[in-house]
Amino acid sequence: MITEIAPAPERVAAEPVRPGGKRRAWDEVPRWQIYVPLTIYLLFTLIPFYWILLFALRPAGSTSLVPWPMTFEHFEKVWTERSFGTYFTNSVYVGLATLVLTTVVALAGGYALARFDFRLKRGFMLALLCSQFVPGALLLVPLFQIFAKLQMINSLGSVVIAETVFQLPLSMILISGFIRNVPYSLEEAAWVDGCNRMTGFRIVVLPLLRPGLIAVGSFAFVHAWNHFLFALMFLSDQGKQTIPVGLNTLMSADSVDLGALAAGGIIAAVPVVIVFAFIQKWLITGFSAGAVKG
Repeated sequence: MITEIAPAPERVAAEPVRPGGKRRAWDEVPRWQIYVPLTIYLLFTLIPFYWILLFALRPAGSTSLVPWPMTFEHFEKVWTERSFGTYFTNSVYVGLATLVLTTVVALAGGYALARFDFRLKRGFMLALLCSQFVPGALLLVPLFQIFAKLQMINSLGSVVIAETVFQLPLSMILISGFIRNVPYSLEEAAWVDGCNRMTGFRIVVLPLLRPGLIAVGSFAFVHAWNHFLFALMFLSDQGKQTIPVGLNTLMSADSVDLGALAAGGIIAAVPVVIVFAFIQKWLITGFSAGAVKG
């Protein structure tokens, strides 16, 4: 039988501070010293977004600071005339494929790093850490030569593999840290009940790794969605380009279509905003809370 884990002791609610009692340092700080800096930071963050919306929604040639009358001609232009519908589909494919491939490989590698001891393990971990200091531009030449020999140039698969290779070291380190926080005794108890290593991992460990897997997968998706360099170098066919490269085509040496560029930027940002809107509770909730609930 799997040993039952005793529930954590209930937290005792803190007693309210008496009117004449000693107050915390947080309560002694005037509220304006908190809200004024936060308001300034909020304005500093939101004004660029408002400026993008202004250029995207107001008519061409208008100098109004309010997007009225509102128009969607810029969105229609970039989606149809500039082939942003195709760019969007390609970016979704690259992002989802990178998410799945990175998560699966990082999960297998992270489990090996967390649960097994082997020679040169520390050296391997050090190599993973050092690889994060290598800029992606240095990988272009060797990856291009490899993909050329494999006849994968001008293929979305080459971009997916390149993005996965770039994301794997940090993802493996993060996943291995999450797995180390799962007590090994839980897996041993599952083995005693007749589960093999794979079944025990799937039933016991994997549910507790949900916050970590979501964090790793979301960062892999966002990086693949926003990355410009690999798509630019490995894809030559315009029908296979991604959104970052599509945004670059809106700028030329002679002129820049600000309305179309702003509309394309909003189209590129919407999926990322939606993804983080749905997964923010998993990113905020710590692994310990998820383990206790499990």
